[in-house]
Amino acid sequence: MFFTKRKAIILIIICSIFFILTYKDVRSEEIKDISGKAQVVDGDTIKINLKKIRLYGIDAPEFKQICKKTYLTIIIFSFTKDYPCGKISTVELKKKINNKVITCKILDIDKYKRLIGECYKRNLNLNSWLVSNGYAVAYRKYSKKYVSNEINAKNEKLGVWQGKFEMPWDYRRKK
Repeated sequence: MFFTKRKAIILIIICSIFFILTYKDVRSEEIKDISGKAQVVDGDTIKINLKKIRLYGIDAPEFKQICKKTYLTIIIFSFTKDYPCGKISTVELKKKINNKVITCKILDIDKYKRLIGECYKRNLNLNSWLVSNGYAVAYRKYSKKYVSNEINAKNEKLGVWQGKFEMPWDYRRKK
């Protein structure tokens, strides 16, 4: 049996037809939106319907992370005290969600198999809200979308910007 040009073309056509008939659009099976009552895991992660969702483009202090804020300034001397900024970030997100329905637009999946998304309470972008209030920072490594929110929070000395803190990714690297 000789392999001729004609047989090669027929083989390619048969394989193409087989591929077209059996191919499933993988992207159509991807999750694009998730809605439901959210459970807050920490300042930048929630769960909806047992699916863990990491908030896109932001990074919040870790739950056990401690930050410093100035409580007294006398001339050139500033006195600081420790406060649980990671816990506060988590608590503020819980208060904001307030057991309401949250909708997340899923943009990706990370290496830990978490969904990555922008999440909304009605029309309020929670990712943006967290950064705008200083409960999270813009995660520039993955997105520049929330940098202007971070700059405003820093200028207004909101949340973590009211004192000194370690960027969450630096804190995690040390642990």
